[in-house]
Amino acid sequence: METVSPELLRRFDVSGPRYTSYPTADRFVEAFGASDYAQALAQRRAGPAALALPLSLYVHIPFCESLCYYCACNKIITKHKSKSSGYLRYLSREIDLHVAELGLGQPVTQLHLGGGTPTFLSDDELRELMAMLRRSFAMAPGGEYSIEVDPRTVNAQRLALLAELGFNRLSFGVQDFDPDVQKAVHRIQPASQVFSLVEEARAIGFDSINVDLIYGLPRQTPESFARTLAQVQQLRPDRIALYAYAHLPERFKPQRRIVPAELPGGAAKVAMLSQSLAAFLAAGYVYVGMDHFALPTDALAVAKRQGRLHRNFQGYSTQPDCDLIGLGVSAIGRIGATYSQNAKTMEEYCDHLDQGRLPVVRGLALSRDDLARRAVIMALMCQGQVLFEPIELAWLIDFKTYFAAELEQLQTLAEQGLVTLDDTGVQVTAQGWFFVRAVAMVFDRYLQADRNRAKFSRII
Repeated sequence: METVSPELLRRFDVSGPRYTSYPTADRFVEAFGASDYAQALAQRRAGPAALALPLSLYVHIPFCESLCYYCACNKIITKHKSKSSGYLRYLSREIDLHVAELGLGQPVTQLHLGGGTPTFLSDDELRELMAMLRRSFAMAPGGEYSIEVDPRTVNAQRLALLAELGFNRLSFGVQDFDPDVQKAVHRIQPASQVFSLVEEARAIGFDSINVDLIYGLPRQTPESFARTLAQVQQLRPDRIALYAYAHLPERFKPQRRIVPAELPGGAAKVAMLSQSLAAFLAAGYVYVGMDHFALPTDALAVAKRQGRLHRNFQGYSTQPDCDLIGLGVSAIGRIGATYSQNAKTMEEYCDHLDQGRLPVVRGLALSRDDLARRAVIMALMCQGQVLFEPIELAWLIDFKTYFAAELEQLQTLAEQGLVTLDDTGVQVTAQGWFFVRAVAMVFDRYLQADRNRAKFSRII
C-alpha cells in the first residue's frame, strides 16, 4: 500500500464520527426506552431465523483502580474490590431479563469485555461472570472472545486463567512506552512488563494479541513517539490500534488534569501519525482501516482481503453483521433496526434493575433512510467501495437520484485522489483508505445538516 503525504494528513485533520454505527450514538433519543428495546428483543425471538442468527455480546466492566488522565470511557475509580461483586449480581439480573425476552441458549459467536478495566475483577469473579453467560447463552466453538487487559492488573497466571475461561483474543492498553508521557497521563507501566506479558500470552496460545496506542498525549514528541514505535515493532503484536487523543476537558473531567501546554501541536501530531503509518507498513502490517493495523496472517487482515470485514460498536470485526446485546452500565446494543444504550450512572442502572426493568434509557429506531445510508457507509468503511445496484435492489431507490447531492460532493474527493467514480459505484483508492471516514461523512445526513463536528474525534 502506498504511503500518505503529510500534506493530505494536514488537509483532513478535521473532526468526524468513527462510524461504529450509523446513525451515531449522539443521535440516540430518550423517547426510545426499555419497552421499545423489549419489543425489539421480542421481534427477534419471533423472527423465522432467530436461532440461526448469532449474537454478539458486549459486557461493560466500569471499575478502575487508578485514573488515567486521557480517559474518555465510562468508569468508576475505586480500590474497593467489594464493589465488583455487587455489580455482578446486577449483571446477572440484566442477563435474566434478556433470557426472559429471547429464550435460553441463543447462539453467541462474539464476546467482548470492555471498560473501565475488565481485569479489575478477581479470578473468582471472572469465573462467575463467564459461568453466568454460558448458562444463559450458547457460546459457539471457534467464536471471537476478547477482553481488554490493563498490563498492571495481570500476570502469567491470570493470562492462563483467561485462556481457560475461553478468551482467545487479548487487547493490551499500552498508549505509549515513554516513561515521561506515562507520568503525564498517570499510567506507569514499564515496557518490560508489557513485553513479558505478550511473550507469556503467545506461549499460552491466544489467537490474536492487540496493542492500543495513542498519539497526541502530553509530553509526546515525534522523537519520543518514534522510540515507542520502534518498541512496538519489536513487540510485533498481531494487531495495533492507533488512536488520536481528543482533548475535550469540558466533556471528560479526568482530562482537566492534563496540562494543555504539554500537549503536542498540530504539526507534531501529524508528524507522529505520518511516521506511525510509515513504520507499521514498513514492518509488514496491513492497514485494515481507520486506526487499525494487522499482520497479514491475522484474521482481521484476512477478512479485509476477502471482503468479509464488518464493523460494530467495538470497531472492525471478522464476525458477520449481527445483533449485539450490550450488558452493564452505559453499554450500547443493536437489535434489528434499533440501537439502545443503558443508563450511564451506576445508581440509575441499578435502580432500573431493582424495579425489574431493562436498564435502557435511550436509543433509536432507524428509519428507512437511516438503513439505506447505513448500508452505504458500512460498505465504504468495510469494503472500501459501494456498488449502486445492490443498494438500489435492497432499498428500491435510484442511487444516482437519491444520493445526487452526495455524489456531487464526492467529485471533490475524486479530484483529490481519494475516490474514483463510475457508472457502477464509488471506489475508495489506496490513498483514500487512510481517509475513509471523510468519504463516509459525505453520506451522513445528520452531519451534513448540522455541521457540528467538534464533539467528534479527529478523522485521522
